[in-house]
Amino acid sequence: MLFEGYGRLLWDGTLETIQLSLLSLLFAFVIGLLGAAAKLSGNRWLSLVATLYTTLIRGVPDLVLMLLLYYSFQDWLNRLTDALNLQQIDIDPFFAGICVLGFIYGAYFTETFRGSVLAVPKGQLEAAAVYGLSRWQIFRRILFPQMMRFALPGISNNWQVILKATALVSIIGLHEVVRAAQDAITGTSSKGAYHAFFFLSVAGLIYLLLTSLSNMVFMTLEQRYSIGIRRPEL
Repeated sequence: MLFEGYGRLLWDGTLETIQLSLLSLLFAFVIGLLGAAAKLSGNRWLSLVATLYTTLIRGVPDLVLMLLLYYSFQDWLNRLTDALNLQQIDIDPFFAGICVLGFIYGAYFTETFRGSVLAVPKGQLEAAAVYGLSRWQIFRRILFPQMMRFALPGISNNWQVILKATALVSIIGLHEVVRAAQDAITGTSSKGAYHAFFFLSVAGLIYLLLTSLSNMVFMTLEQRYSIGIRRPEL
């Protein structure tokens, strides 16, 4: 057989990667909006906290942050349960992967959204306020659609990075596509190095397929949010 009986494992790993990526993207999206709002709020303390967050997260390698956050929280949780004489609680790797990836890439989304908000003409927001629109109406009808047009290239780039960064969560025990490929390699190790090359190539092709499909989706979104915008003539 082509996959030596590990086809199902690779398929399950692929589904796990997609679910992890989408939920991490959603979490990072929310954090990014909150972080951008804090930076643009005019409140010195909120802006300081958001600035420290983005500076720290973007300055430390993802792998280091993942190991630090996951194992530190697990260690603190173990100390707490020991102190309270309770049964040990193990953090679910899938949940941990979502939280860690979302927290890390929320810093990048913060800067993406901050820049896109600043790109929206301020006069439009002021005009909407003069017409009596509430802050929520201004955000929903004017600010958000336009900021998304400016933010989509950055969102697309961040999504691609999140998708590929899911390979890192294998170190905390999550069985995504890279871990599935590693298990397949281990199971066929007696058959030579060819199988290691084959299964790693399959994992790489799966990521290439997912990123290619993602590009098509984001191209469609860019067209959607660019409706009514005149493109420069060449």
